[in-house]
Amino acid sequence: MAGGNAIRGSRVGAGPMGEAERGEAAPRRRISFWCANQHETRPSFAEEAALPDTWDCPRCGYPAGRDKDAPPAPHKTEPYKTHLAYVRERRNQEDGEAILAEALAKLRGK
Repeated sequence: MAGGNAIRGSRVGAGPMGEAERGEAAPRRRISFWCANQHETRPSFAEEAALPDTWDCPRCGYPAGRDKDAPPAPHKTEPYKTHLAYVRERRNQEDGEAILAEALAKLRGK
């Protein structure tokens, strides 16, 4: 058993971390943001900082705005598309058959 006067969990040079060592805190203000699910988020900003128009809601991830009655709409998410789906958007059936016939002719010619 260690004896003595040592204070557990402390180290040499450890002291109170107060305003004197860190300096004065900048004046802050809390701004309310609301998402489409009516969640309120209140981040704090420095008094002189420019305020953003939107803020991501930490609960649901939707964008939140400062107007409670008209929050921004959630982002539209497109479903996952395969490479073939993108090709079908660019080409019609006739183009695909022509390209296939050309590739087959090239293979058969070798």
